[in-house]
Amino acid sequence: MNKRFISVLIFAVVVSAIASTIVYRLVLAQLAASAKGVETQLVVATHTLGTGDLIKAEDVQLASWTGPVPQGALSKVDDVVGRGVIETIYAGEAILDNRIASKGVGAGLAAIIPSGMRAVAVRVNDVVGVGGFITPGTHVDVLIAGNPPGAQSQQTGTRTKTLLQNIEVLSAGQNLQKDAEGKPVNVTVVNLLVTPEQAEILSLASNEARIQLVLRNPLDKEIAKTPGTAVSYLFSGGEPPPEAPKPAPSKPVARKKEPPPPPPQPAAVEAPPAPIKVEVFQGSKKTESTFEGEPKAPKTEGKQL
Repeated sequence: MNKRFISVLIFAVVVSAIASTIVYRLVLAQLAASAKGVETQLVVATHTLGTGDLIKAEDVQLASWTGPVPQGALSKVDDVVGRGVIETIYAGEAILDNRIASKGVGAGLAAIIPSGMRAVAVRVNDVVGVGGFITPGTHVDVLIAGNPPGAQSQQTGTRTKTLLQNIEVLSAGQNLQKDAEGKPVNVTVVNLLVTPEQAEILSLASNEARIQLVLRNPLDKEIAKTPGTAVSYLFSGGEPPPEAPKPAPSKPVARKKEPPPPPPQPAAVEAPPAPIKVEVFQGSKKTESTFEGEPKAPKTEGKQL
């Protein structure tokens, strides 16, 4: 084979290999640059911030952020300092506007109450608090027990009914942090997250009846329809508690119709008197004269004064 041809072939292979290497590196550099993106300065947490904490200047710092910017991320430290934490923010995590309270709200329990909701304190003990397992973030049902007004309570005894369902616990005592390990915490007061209407119901129930909290799975959102129960149900062999008899509707009393007055009787008409015949004798001559009788005047009855 011609040596010149072999040299040209080897030269072409070397040049193509070098060109391929250069193109490959350029493509990798471009991909890396596009993936890296433009660096942005965002506010990040210097350490883990728990729910209810008040953010201070030493808790945050500006850091370079590469890649897509999270929605709601803040880029100024002044926009973060002095606001309360709604959800736990971990070290190095960008601080989002929807995870901290509004300016002026402060920190603590008030900062984590959503708009339009209320926090109601309920006094608990070891029984009501489910042995201390009522912790922030858990969901409970609220049961009440007492004697309802009316005659029904005399027949059925004390009644128990589910008042509210799937209520979130905001705090257990002064603890606002969720316990990841689920350890029991004995407290005397828990704060429940409710609507204003539920707050009225719960406030009245806590004063007029006994309250019992029932722990439920937070993923269980179903609202159970329960009729409630009573003391008589416990001794009735499974029969539902009797309901108070409803009073029979009163029937209107029909008035007796009085008979109409009798029609007036027509006045009795007296028969005309018989004519009077008068015979006159003049000697042997006899004459007769007939006179009509005078009608009698009608009798009138009257009272003497």
